[in-house]
Amino acid sequence: MEQQNTRNLSVPGPDGQMLTLADLPSPNISRWVTRRKAEVVAAVSGGLLSRKAACDRYSLSDEEFETWEKLYSRHGTKGLRTTRLQQYRR
Repeated sequence: MEQQNTRNLSVPGPDGQMLTLADLPSPNISRWVTRRKAEVVAAVSGGLLSRKAACDRYSLSDEEFETWEKLYSRHGTKGLRTTRLQQYRR
C-alpha cells in the first residue's frame, strides 16, 4: 500500500462521520452495499486513499470506480444501489 499523506489521516465520510483507513471496508470484501461503496469514494475524494490504491486494494477496474464516483456525485448514496442503476444512468 502506498504511503499516506499525514495531513489526511481522516476525511469526512458519506454520513458526515470522520473516516480513517481502519474504518474502510476490508480488502477482501465480497458484498458491496451502498454504504461501503460510498465510504471508498469519500476516502478517495478526501485524499485518504489514492484512486489507484483503492482500485488495487479492492480489485476494482478504473471504469467501475469511475462509475461509482459519477453516480455518487449525481445521486448520493442511493445512486450506488445496483437495483436502481438503469434509473440513475439515464
